[in-house]
Amino acid sequence: MNRIQQKLQENKKLLSIYFTAGYPSLHDTVTIIENLEKAGVDMIEIGLPFSDPLADGPTIQASSTQALKNGMTTSLLFEQLKDIRKTVTIPLIAMGYFNPMLQYGVEAFCAKCQEIGIDGLIIPDLPVAIYQEQYQTIFEKYGLINVFLITPQTSNERIRFIDSVSKGFIYMVSSASTTGAKSGFGNEQSSYFERIAAMNLKNPQIVGFGISNKETFEQATQQATGAIIGSAFIRHVTEKGIANLDEFVNPILS
Repeated sequence: MNRIQQKLQENKKLLSIYFTAGYPSLHDTVTIIENLEKAGVDMIEIGLPFSDPLADGPTIQASSTQALKNGMTTSLLFEQLKDIRKTVTIPLIAMGYFNPMLQYGVEAFCAKCQEIGIDGLIIPDLPVAIYQEQYQTIFEKYGLINVFLITPQTSNERIRFIDSVSKGFIYMVSSASTTGAKSGFGNEQSSYFERIAAMNLKNPQIVGFGISNKETFEQATQQATGAIIGSAFIRHVTEKGIANLDEFVNPILS
């Protein structure tokens, strides 16, 4: 069983952290992953920096720009992660846009992910129908779970189609904006969370966008299985470095 599927079976609310590979410094990637696991994080999303990140807010965009300036590439990331499974056991998900994966070669990319121990992919600009028609057999050949995004604007019909294709969790975008930390969720988000919960989908949902602290984590996971924090974590490492990541994680999980 894939590590993501194993983790989803645990009877707890899951915390996933997103960070940009190659940020703040080029070779921080492995240290951040190891320190996040030690701090008690359940899953990690490793962001592949891209020059035109459509869904990302200013914090993640800035980290991507800096990571590219630092010299981060897909090939270098794979090199950095080649021994990651000697020290890390939690699920690792690569998140990025499809163009760099196409440039690398989709099957070669998937094969490398399997080799180093990546469990899944999140590709915001790969439509589910294209994935199903052209790439699903390749992803599954290499044991990779592809995670799809839904938003408050996604129709119930499309959500059910995504649910039928998915084999891990559904990434539930909290609002129709770009990524970024918010102070809390309003009635619109709460009704959206309730609507999705009432659909009784076969795949659990993990909420992303707008989660930054214990309060928003608890709000997001009232109905969902877990939540993802990205921008707030990147701000933390920007301001305080990568050494004491439990200072960020502990207040959320305590």
